[in-house]
Amino acid sequence: MDQIQKLTDSIISEASKIIIGKEEQLRLVIMAVFCGGHVLLDDLPGVGKTTLVKAVSRVLGCSFSRVQFTPDLLPSDIIGMNIFDQKTGEFRMMHGPVMANILLADEINRAIPRTQSALLEAMEELQVTVDSITYPLPLPFLVLATQNPVEMESTFHLPVAQMDRFLVRLSLGYPTHSEEVLMLRTVGDDTPFHTLEPLLCPDDIKNAQLVIRDVHISDNVLEYMVSIVEATRNSDHLRLPVSPRGSRALFRAGKAWAAMAGRGFVTPDDIKALAPHILPHRVTLSTEARINGKTAQSVVADILETIPAPASKGEILRGK
Repeated sequence: MDQIQKLTDSIISEASKIIIGKEEQLRLVIMAVFCGGHVLLDDLPGVGKTTLVKAVSRVLGCSFSRVQFTPDLLPSDIIGMNIFDQKTGEFRMMHGPVMANILLADEINRAIPRTQSALLEAMEELQVTVDSITYPLPLPFLVLATQNPVEMESTFHLPVAQMDRFLVRLSLGYPTHSEEVLMLRTVGDDTPFHTLEPLLCPDDIKNAQLVIRDVHISDNVLEYMVSIVEATRNSDHLRLPVSPRGSRALFRAGKAWAAMAGRGFVTPDDIKALAPHILPHRVTLSTEARINGKTAQSVVADILETIPAPASKGEILRGK
């Protein structure tokens, strides 16, 4: 776990040469990489969503591809298609950009639902199917998608099933005054991605994922996680609560978060810190809740305040 912690700090330090003042968001993206989850960056234009994805991809040393989502994008533009080879007289598979370790789905909400559905199999089952033939994706596989919440023309809401496949939903926000001054001084002329040093390779990430599986989650913490999820199912403010996929996401994320802190066990504080990033995009508000000005984030926050957290391992040891 100490090695995972040192590796995390090294990745953040290297990526921060270009991504200024977004350490928490970088840490959450790295957490998603370590537990094999997908990330949705939902924020205003120009705040650095695409830059963050490209910087992290280079530091991780993984194969990378980018798709600019537009209304005329077709499923075959993502997953590939069989084409006829006149030289051989046979059809051959022309793989799409999905065949990479990291797929940047830029402005993902601009694609039509038919194209969105092409990603569902890849995100959940790590494979794609073309003409009844299934092709496994390279591992690790991660979708880092960006979405512009203020653009309304030529955009489509992501299906609930697809939103549920994103491990975390993040927002970068505007930089502070000092951060923006430093950003202009550092990357004002251009964005020097070539200066970033690749620190890992795909095998390193797969090995880290295996180590993280050994992180311990006590029964008390498991009970706490399930209590939070069950509270969403009993809430009058939610029409669609958190599914078992959401509780599994919280389970996996908690392990990775603990390992990144150098611990071999998950604490209730880990779950409380991660829940606001993992649960709100998986729920749908009731009509009455929307009228009353509730948001998914506020409902989850109220639940976290209501559910009592069990004593962590450190508190128990101090009590003894």
